[in-house]
Amino acid sequence: MPSDQQARAQASAITPGGGEPDAGPAPVDRVLALFGGHRLSPGQRRIAQYITDHLTEAAFLSITDLADRVGVSQPSVTRFAASVGFSGYPALREALQPIALSAIAGVPDARAELRRNELQAAVDAEIDNLENLRRLLADTDRMLDLGRELARSVPLTVLGLRISVSLAEYFSYAARRIHPDVRTVTRGGSVAYDALLQSREAGGAWVLAFAMPRHANETLAAMRAARTAGLKVALITDLPLGPLADEADETLVAATGSRLVFDSYAAPGVLSAALLQAMADADPQRTQTRLESYEHAAEQHDFFLDD
Repeated sequence: MPSDQQARAQASAITPGGGEPDAGPAPVDRVLALFGGHRLSPGQRRIAQYITDHLTEAAFLSITDLADRVGVSQPSVTRFAASVGFSGYPALREALQPIALSAIAGVPDARAELRRNELQAAVDAEIDNLENLRRLLADTDRMLDLGRELARSVPLTVLGLRISVSLAEYFSYAARRIHPDVRTVTRGGSVAYDALLQSREAGGAWVLAFAMPRHANETLAAMRAARTAGLKVALITDLPLGPLADEADETLVAATGSRLVFDSYAAPGVLSAALLQAMADADPQRTQTRLESYEHAAEQHDFFLDD
């Protein structure tokens, strides 16, 4: 017997009266409905992307052939099928085949259409993330209060490990233009502990931590070390609940885009820029003085190409 998820997928692909394709959702949307709502590893996303990009072929491949095409092991395919709610690969393939047949019947170049729609769906998902962030930023007092706290923390420590390094370094680079002492921690373990302890001993009050999926155990350990040292923790992450949020004094949530093999960070990037704005507004005199000083140095030392 097919699972409820399989039944829904098959019902969306076949009309009640027979085997003709439904005029409802496009094939790519049906595939995304199967895979959506599940937290997948980058390796599992490779499998999902291959199936989506090559649906009319992939839906009829054996587990051995699919694993070979994607470049993963057969157990990886089995774990992927379980991760998206199926008892195994045969059950997943059974759900995919009617969708593939509807794609073949309805689209002359089904493979190209699926590929195009998959990329558009990733952009659409990021637009939804930004809309959710827009609603979060309606509470301007909260952002301004946190920006004021971070601006007053001298030094200010910014923590980002593994995939979150890029966001931490972006924030730190910009924050140094308006803040006198920004320290970036991008290594975990005892190195992070030393940096956090030194920051507290130097008079720092806050750590801003970035934690994007897949969330690292060493990020949680560093946040706990910060609190043990007497620092408060502000967290930018994608989940409002969980052990990371439990360790934070302030948590700001911005969803990541998960439609592609690797996450995209449109919403966390905008949230970071908004928090930088709040820091700048917290001390406008210092902000103006530091920005003018930096522009003078940039012109004097010819940092940038002429616009």
